[in-house]
Amino acid sequence: MAALIMENFRFLSLFFKSKDVMIFNGLVALGTVGSQELFSVVAFHCPCSPARNYIYGLTAIGVPALALFLIGVILNTHTWNLVAECQLRRAKNCSAAPNFLLLSSILGRAAVAPVTWSVISLLRGEAYVCALSEFVDPSSLTYEEGGFPREHAIEVLAKFPCGEAPANLSGFKEEVSRRLKYESQLFGWLLIGTVAILVFLAKLLKHCCSPLGYRQEAYWDQYRANESQLFQRTAEVHSRVLAANNVRRFFGFVALDKDDKELVQEFVVEGTQPRPQWNAITGVYLYRENQGFPLYSRLHKWAQGIMGNGTGPDNLEMAFLAS
Repeated sequence: MAALIMENFRFLSLFFKSKDVMIFNGLVALGTVGSQELFSVVAFHCPCSPARNYIYGLTAIGVPALALFLIGVILNTHTWNLVAECQLRRAKNCSAAPNFLLLSSILGRAAVAPVTWSVISLLRGEAYVCALSEFVDPSSLTYEEGGFPREHAIEVLAKFPCGEAPANLSGFKEEVSRRLKYESQLFGWLLIGTVAILVFLAKLLKHCCSPLGYRQEAYWDQYRANESQLFQRTAEVHSRVLAANNVRRFFGFVALDKDDKELVQEFVVEGTQPRPQWNAITGVYLYRENQGFPLYSRLHKWAQGIMGNGTGPDNLEMAFLAS
């Protein structure tokens, strides 16, 4: 039981692995801030009508956040690695704990943009004021000239976000706006604080529970980045040369520019890799040590000719999410 608990704690290294991830998340957040500001200036127009205000205001906050969240999930390569893992291996190499943490990490990274959108929307307060102005209790409103008139209270309150209130009720409009913006900004700051605490706890647990030393993690980061860049660059060249060879076989010649001619002359491509090899290097990466020597990726593991999982203490695999 103790060994199982320790193994599952190691899976906490899934979260916020590298500085590159944090920089990317920061850029996503900044881009979301700019998009939200543009949306508020160009596209946000409160209908100032009972029942419609509530729907429009919440939609302005929630729908873009949902869209950004789904885009974040779709653009995360680990989403498709997880899908491939489930499709090819039924996730048999992962227990419930690493699978859950891997999915949580994907969702956490995808949440950066929607959380930023929601926070900025709440801090600005426009959508919140639009959505909830009609729900303010008229009896709680007081002004120098007396209480708020009860007749057509909901209709009048719904028009406050557009500044269409009667002149004698302008003081109430300012009070309603001030009260709702206070609530909206309070929720925004609370959301910021909650996210900050969660990020701090995740990074703290990651550093405390990681089975690797700082220098080895730094080396691993460099290896994964280099392998990804070289693999993509080589795959592009390989597919281009292969396509050129096939076109030549069909037409008898191929029209190549200077750079393509150099590629075809320099690299000899006779065929493609069989599907089992592609499957072997595709999917969720499980960090593995073979006889004490680390295997830094599925490609590394395949290149060493190691198939499947060992059963000895030096052959245990451990879930880890590459950045």
